[in-house]
Amino acid sequence: MASRLNPEDQQRVNEYLSAPQHQVERQPFRPWRLALIVLTVVVCLGLLSRVLGRLVL
Repeated sequence: MASRLNPEDQQRVNEYLSAPQHQVERQPFRPWRLALIVLTVVVCLGLLSRVLGRLVL
């Protein structure tokens, strides 16, 4: 893919991206874990709202 940057700017971008602080190893994305966390938060907040509703009424 051709770059729209001139060669000097492209070289600076490449140097920036190859710096050690930009080479962080990340864990793989786990959508099921995210769905489980979101579901847990929603259920907990729903239970909390029911408990608070019963306390008030």
